[in-house]
Amino acid sequence: MTSTPIRVLLIDDHTLFRSGVRALLARQADIDVVGEADNGHEGIKLATALRPDVVLLDLNMPGLSGVETLHLLLQDCAGLAVVMLTVSEDAHDLAQALRAGARGYLLKNINAEFLIQAIGRAAAGESVMSEAMTTKLMEQFRLGGSPAVAPPSEGDRLTPREREILTFLARGDSNKEIARSLALAESTVKIHVQNILKKLNLSSRVQAAVFAVEHGLA
Repeated sequence: MTSTPIRVLLIDDHTLFRSGVRALLARQADIDVVGEADNGHEGIKLATALRPDVVLLDLNMPGLSGVETLHLLLQDCAGLAVVMLTVSEDAHDLAQALRAGARGYLLKNINAEFLIQAIGRAAAGESVMSEAMTTKLMEQFRLGGSPAVAPPSEGDRLTPREREILTFLARGDSNKEIARSLALAESTVKIHVQNILKKLNLSSRVQAAVFAVEHGLA
């Protein structure tokens, strides 16, 4: 539990679903739903005004789509943790969301505990993904697909330690798990992860995992 509640904004065109998520999160002392919107335009306005820590964003909405909303959200609120919460299990939708900078991709059939943990992890800077979508992502690579990330420039070289940590990111390990495996301080791992993202010009751990698999580093 954090000392300050995680501020969450809901953007979904289904009123009943939003109400259910809001009721669920309202029972969590460390999460505060600060607003909700039924379309992308209103969601962007609220995000700009409220500055939430995490946005739960539907993918398929009338008018402004989830991915379009995501692009505009990150333009107005750089670094915002946006997690897609959707029914779509399509690998192309997943790839589009990751390209656009989503910090996570969750299916609406996840259980309540997983959602609550995912919100906490996203607020802490980690990437989150439903297990089924992680499998689809890796399968796409095995079939020759490539969701998203440009290779680094000639000057962007990872150190041996950074390459080692990148392999753990490809497995989906948290900073705590990586620290335990490598006998490092968790704060040290966090710095390495930040350096990896900066050198590879990536915005999330998920994109780092994609890069590792795509370039044979996993």
